[in-house]
Amino acid sequence: MFTGLSAFPLTPLTNDTLDEGSYVGLLERLRDARVDSITALGSTGSYAYLTTEERRRAAHLAVRHAGDIPVFVGVGALRTSQVLANVEAAEQAGASGVLLSPMTYQPLTEDDVFELFHTVTSYSSLPVIVYDNPATTHFTFTTGLHSRIAQLPGIASIKIPGGPDAQRLKTRVEEVRSLVPNHVTIGISGDASAAAGLSVGCDAWYSVVGGTLPGIAQRITRAALNGQHSEAASESARLAPLWQLFADFGGSLRVVAAIAEKLGLTHANCLPLPIQGLSPDQRARVTAVIEELGLDSQL
Repeated sequence: MFTGLSAFPLTPLTNDTLDEGSYVGLLERLRDARVDSITALGSTGSYAYLTTEERRRAAHLAVRHAGDIPVFVGVGALRTSQVLANVEAAEQAGASGVLLSPMTYQPLTEDDVFELFHTVTSYSSLPVIVYDNPATTHFTFTTGLHSRIAQLPGIASIKIPGGPDAQRLKTRVEEVRSLVPNHVTIGISGDASAAAGLSVGCDAWYSVVGGTLPGIAQRITRAALNGQHSEAASESARLAPLWQLFADFGGSLRVVAAIAEKLGLTHANCLPLPIQGLSPDQRARVTAVIEELGLDSQL
């Protein structure tokens, strides 16, 4: 299950309430595109801003509307007891696995994070994806910590951040691969790095853009995993204006939300406050890129 394209949909809100209609529409869009898996309540899904009950409801909707596509559910929270409650909700919803991030307010030590994963893998038999995203969690995994955690029963995949340096990324993937068991897959995040990551040994792409525009993410994934590395790189390069928006506007979340709103997949202002979304001028740039790349005509 932990290979190929894992699509991260938005969890849209309207009037500060989960917009179930739009959320279901996004899920069914992914189901119909036949992505390899759906990761609900990832960073693109704004999990950290949702209540326990909203997260429970989102998990149930994701599994219900994904058809036969595996659903992984983000369970990260500040306190271990809250994480375990989210894991239980994911189990009850019928999730195929969980995505665990070490959320923090006070700085966490490596032992803190190891014990978090140890506790979760002891509590539940659901497979666990290790969420390594220092930009959002403000915790940086060392390779040694990845190795320690990967020995725990139930660890299924490690999601590593990408980067602009292809050779450094290749070295990083090889380093992690040499230290974790063979059954633990390595996934790439950072959409602009996905083609490179998949071409140098990553097994999965944990994708922001795949949650809203699964078709273009599918093409990159299929080409890279089929050994057509130049084709994957070419398709990713074609999307350079989109990747530039991610870089210019502080990450992918606001851009993808603006795309979803522009395409009518969600209502306006679908992000949780205090996240304001993009300004009118920034949205105009997003619209121009949508038209330039023909994103309005693609699944």
